[in-house]
Amino acid sequence: MKRIRLLQLTIDNFKGIRHFVLDAQGENIRVYGDNATGKTTLFDAFIWLLFDKDSQNKKDFAIKTLDKNGNVLHNLDHEVEGVFLVDGKKLTLKKVFSEKWTKKRGSVQAEFTGHTTDYFIDGVPVKKKEYEELISNLIDENVFKLLTSPTYFNEQLKWQDRRKILLEVCGDITDEEVIACNKDLAELLDILNGRGIENHRKVIAARKKEINDQLQKIPVRIDEIHHNLPDLTGLDKEALEAEIATINAEIDEKQDLISNIRNGAAIAEKRKQIQEVELELIQIQQAHESGTKDEIYRLTARIQEEESNISLLRSKIQNIESQIKFNEEYINHIESQLQQWRKEWQEVNDQQFEHDENGTCPTCGQELPAEQIEAAREKALKQFNLEKARKLEEITAKGKNGAAQKQKLIEDNERLVKEKEKLTAEIERKQTGLEKMHEQLKAVESTIVDITENTEYMTKLKEKAEIQKEIADLQASANESIQAVQMEIIELKQKRDQLQADLGKFALIKQSEERIRELEEQERKLAEEFEKLEHQLYLIEEFIRTKVNLLEEKINNKFKFARFKLFEQQINGGLQEVCETLYEGVPYSSGLNNAAKINVGLDIINTLSDHYGFSAPIFIDNAEAVTQLIETNSQMISLIVSENDKKLRVETKEKSMREAV
Repeated sequence: MKRIRLLQLTIDNFKGIRHFVLDAQGENIRVYGDNATGKTTLFDAFIWLLFDKDSQNKKDFAIKTLDKNGNVLHNLDHEVEGVFLVDGKKLTLKKVFSEKWTKKRGSVQAEFTGHTTDYFIDGVPVKKKEYEELISNLIDENVFKLLTSPTYFNEQLKWQDRRKILLEVCGDITDEEVIACNKDLAELLDILNGRGIENHRKVIAARKKEINDQLQKIPVRIDEIHHNLPDLTGLDKEALEAEIATINAEIDEKQDLISNIRNGAAIAEKRKQIQEVELELIQIQQAHESGTKDEIYRLTARIQEEESNISLLRSKIQNIESQIKFNEEYINHIESQLQQWRKEWQEVNDQQFEHDENGTCPTCGQELPAEQIEAAREKALKQFNLEKARKLEEITAKGKNGAAQKQKLIEDNERLVKEKEKLTAEIERKQTGLEKMHEQLKAVESTIVDITENTEYMTKLKEKAEIQKEIADLQASANESIQAVQMEIIELKQKRDQLQADLGKFALIKQSEERIRELEEQERKLAEEFEKLEHQLYLIEEFIRTKVNLLEEKINNKFKFARFKLFEQQINGGLQEVCETLYEGVPYSSGLNNAAKINVGLDIINTLSDHYGFSAPIFIDNAEAVTQLIETNSQMISLIVSENDKKLRVETKEKSMREAV
């Protein structure tokens, strides 16, 4: 365990103390003084010397000495020097806080322009960074404060931080350990399925809320369905279906009648004539376009085919370019790796064998025989050489494999470049042929004669128009009869729509009844799921209660007097994380007297000192409240209120014992 003892603390012009020497000599001491004589200032100076803060962990506090009117006394150096014994080795730290006065050009008097702080280690001036590094290498600031003030843990740390420290010191308890202690929780492992207790409890709470919301909505939905059911009074399903079938048959008959009117014999004959004329028009057009059109179609097809071939070749070139780029990037990546492996190989190859020849037995401390020392050295050298050879061989293998990959990619790129050049030449050749085919197509198209200049074709078009006019005249006379039948069909459809609406009420009722059964089944399943979730929640709460007991027992066993309450029962039955220090059942924050608070704080320091492997001087403020301090391995500096001592008075434990005798 690393031990720090305070040998001497010298204060000059610090928070009202003009000069004082606390000569502790590494022993437990008592400092007596009336209120406002500077007892707490000693602790403030001690902490400021190390961490630039006061005993209340405040960084911005008044250091300077004031006169009777409360004004700052200027041009004073505010100094604190501490002499420590660190694991038997003497260490002196000093810090000087001074005012900085600067005389500007042309000014007679100097002006106050700020402050400076000087740092000293064993009398040697050092920079702030070097000073702070030395202290941080001794111990972490937060840990030091935990070990030097009995009230720091309980009064200056948040409960979350206190809880974190306790779990760090004593160790948390895993879910598996908790379940193993309570056989009723065995099924919880399958329920959790790898999920944490708190996360699963959140899942349960969310799912329960969701189920409750759904269970509240289901009766409302069922009631709405009942409320919206249609009235079937006076309706017969079979009669409605029969009547609808009769109406459909009547509508079909009247549709046939309209078709017959429209497709009279005269109209049918005229339509047949139009079909014959249209066939002749097609034959005339085919004869007109034969020869020239065939050549256009042939050239167009060849042009499209050649353009498609060129597009495919260009696509292949793009793929080749992408592959070349990818290979080049990978070659660069491999080259970077090869450089790294060369560097690693050289570093390993440059390693030299080093051996710490410890000539004493670690068990008994006696000198070891020379042959055992040499054997140990030879074994270590052999192991070093084997490991070095293995690393060099492994790096060499990586390098050879990388170089082979690089060479393969280079050869692949050379092949791809040649293939790209070949495809580019092929595209140029096809492009030349394509331009020639476009010229041939333009020449052929220029020889085409428009079909409208064909006399036979135009005569047949005129004949078709005359027949269409004759059909229109015949249809006009039939329209009046058709309109009358269509009105009858509309009336039949309106009657059918009403009957179908009544028939649809039967289907709606059937659908509603099925939906009600679905909702009732959903309600039953949700209720079952809710019961399972309630059971899971009970198991989780039982798990937490078991963990609470185990965890509090495990932590409390680490302390002699202090006890800790880590969970608090909620009104809803749940447990909330807390961290309250107890002494004989009395909470630290309410009802505990000063003597118990100090001794509980010392008990906590004892446990934390063992955990961190570090002991430091403990400053006990208001120590007059305690008649008997508990034992501790750390140096104790008790600050005691004494009305008769108008100036600070220091007593060692030995002196007190002599006076008592």
